[in-house]
Amino acid sequence: MTETLEKPARPVREHRWSKRLVLWAGVLILANVLADMAVSSPMMVLPQLLDHFDTDQAAWLNASALLAGALWSPLLAKSADVLGKRRMLVATLLISCAGAVVCLVAPNVWIFLAGRFLQGAAFAAVFLSVALARQISTPRVAMALIGLVTSGSSVVGIVEPYVMQPVIDVFGYRSVFFVAAVLAAVAALCVRTVVPQAPVRGGGRVDLKGALLLGGGIGSVLAYVSLGRDQGWLSGLMLTLLAGGVVALTCWVLLALRTEEPVVDLRGLTRPILLTLLALVLAAGSFRSMLQLTSIVAQVPAGLGLGYGLGEGEAVAVLLSAPNVGIVVGGTLAGWLAGRYGPALPLLGGIAVGAAATFAMLAGVSVLPLAIACGTVAGMAAGAIGASGYNLATGLEAPERQGTVAGLVSVVLALGSVVFNFAGGEILKATEIAGVFADGAPVSTATGVQVYAGMTGVLFLLAAVPALMLARGRTPIPSPS
Repeated sequence: MTETLEKPARPVREHRWSKRLVLWAGVLILANVLADMAVSSPMMVLPQLLDHFDTDQAAWLNASALLAGALWSPLLAKSADVLGKRRMLVATLLISCAGAVVCLVAPNVWIFLAGRFLQGAAFAAVFLSVALARQISTPRVAMALIGLVTSGSSVVGIVEPYVMQPVIDVFGYRSVFFVAAVLAAVAALCVRTVVPQAPVRGGGRVDLKGALLLGGGIGSVLAYVSLGRDQGWLSGLMLTLLAGGVVALTCWVLLALRTEEPVVDLRGLTRPILLTLLALVLAAGSFRSMLQLTSIVAQVPAGLGLGYGLGEGEAVAVLLSAPNVGIVVGGTLAGWLAGRYGPALPLLGGIAVGAAATFAMLAGVSVLPLAIACGTVAGMAAGAIGASGYNLATGLEAPERQGTVAGLVSVVLALGSVVFNFAGGEILKATEIAGVFADGAPVSTATGVQVYAGMTGVLFLLAAVPALMLARGRTPIPSPS
């Protein structure tokens, strides 16, 4: 009897859906809404920003938060495992709030970019909420919760342009950052007061040097890929970024191999985790490229006679919002299926659905109903792949390392998105038609668009290979405990 009393109390985790769990899910979705807004909302006021700061550096204003997010991720992911998931999620939201305030009052473009660097910390909210969801509920419930958390914020993408545009028209570009700051503060307060602390926390320390080398290396390489086309691939700044990134990543690998507690344990990356990351980098590149192609085709009027184009009236708004509907449906469904059959099958299913939508889009580039259907299905694939990737990777790691692996998934998703979006953009650039524009932007030939869609389809097929290997070797889902 004495022995029983001396055992530490076992943390209580939600083993079924309840009002309390629904409330937690709502708060975590709110935190992820901030991540979406931090990256996307400023693009709604990009012309006003360029005019206010008297600059033509649109690429830096566009990519700054995403690149900062890649830099922040390794540090915040490892810190979450050591210091606690909820604590780091609250800290992340407060850092992003401070960044939005800096952007709000920035007197020049350099201080504005510093604010965007802080605001980019919101990128970590997604994987921190995933790690937290894993530990406040049992495995079967957590998978469905992760599906909701990773995809639910896309609802905002459906209504945001309609809600924010009137506000921007009245109050100007600063309204975007005011809303982001308020939302971040509210989300931080809600997480701190409503969501419980994760019961599992790892020991050891945070490898600050390794985190800075890894984050800085990834951020520099992504900056080169993202900005090189606008800034000049062989310009001094771009070459410095690339060289600095390669050196930083090389130093990080050497450090990680001899450090007892590295920010990412390269020696501990098992075959299933490596297969998961490979599938995700290819699949992320596939669905992001597909969504980018849909947005481009949506803004080209069919009247130009190019053999493709759908941009007329409300068609643009419908085509741009359809993928967000699909993301919510796909992510939620994938989480529910993962709780019953494991996350490997929904990952493979999402990739198969994405491939089907991509190849159908070869005809949908000139047929509006088919394009809307393809955009929606591509969104479903994106939601399913994201939710299943987080579920699969975190399920393969011990609880005290789930924050780190969730952060790694986020970085891999960003890496695939940036690299293959760039590749698609280069295809379109190589097939531009001289002197022909849509909404002021150059347009490409029908052949260029078809090659772009074909590339995306091939990437989906390549992603299916490691996903199929994972599905064939899947393990049973743990029963609730």
